[in-house]
Amino acid sequence: MNVWFVTGTDTDAGKTLVTSGLLHAAHQQQLSTLGLKPVASGSKQTSEGLRNEDAVALQQQSVPPVDYSTVNPIAFAPAVAPHLAAIEAGQPLEVSAIVSSLRETLSQTPRDFTLIEGAGGWRVPLNDQQDFADLAMALELPVILVVGLTLGCLNHARLTAEAIHADGLVLAGWAGSVVDPAFTDDSDRFEANIAHLNAKLAAPCLGIIPHLDAPSAATAAPYLSWSRYEDTGLASLCTPKNPNARAQGGGRRRCSLCIRERRAAAGCHLLLVVHDPRLRPPTPGSGHSRTGRRAVPCDARRLNP
Repeated sequence: MNVWFVTGTDTDAGKTLVTSGLLHAAHQQQLSTLGLKPVASGSKQTSEGLRNEDAVALQQQSVPPVDYSTVNPIAFAPAVAPHLAAIEAGQPLEVSAIVSSLRETLSQTPRDFTLIEGAGGWRVPLNDQQDFADLAMALELPVILVVGLTLGCLNHARLTAEAIHADGLVLAGWAGSVVDPAFTDDSDRFEANIAHLNAKLAAPCLGIIPHLDAPSAATAAPYLSWSRYEDTGLASLCTPKNPNARAQGGGRRRCSLCIRERRAAAGCHLLLVVHDPRLRPPTPGSGHSRTGRRAVPCDARRLNP
């Protein structure tokens, strides 16, 4: 599947700007696109029903066009955490139902490039037991992290990246969005912060969007490049014949980039998701897939060049 999950370091980090910008850039390359926002709060009542501004932005970048309900099937009016809005509306959210709906949408609306945008950050709850991270895990999607560039973003970005890896998913790339113009006042410090993120996130940077006077998909797209992801080789992960090879102690796991280059890429940072039979399986009906799965590094990281 050419599908990625988009999360952010916080609310208003710039997820929709980056998501819509990437979709816009993909369409300019003659790719069919689809942007999905499965759950959204802070929606406005219109003659056609509740409409969320972020979801509308994704709908506008979905080509060929799709109905709003395809992009955002669950919308709430209060601008509060989705699980609270769901409780107030008497519509409890369950990962299994949302994932089922997403699978059906992805099956019925295949596109060259699809992005599923979460809400807030990685650990924003859907209910008392489940959160948005569970959606990405259930669908086993690589993740794009949007870093809201402001004071404190280094800590937020690294913690989020660590959580993504701990949940057994691949951090496919990250993009920065300047949410505080003052953060770029000192160019040397700004460049040092970006360099730190590049070094610590261990994933390709898809671009840095400056603070825009008129933010939109069209104005953000020139600052984003999906080719930076494709050039790393992460776009076509190696799938070994025995999916449990690492967990059972046999065979080597190497990413497609290391295999293609026929070398031991000591700097490779790709994490491969495996099922580990030694770990406790998920509790039936819990909706969680964290147990029983773990991420392991590409073996090239442990080989001598």
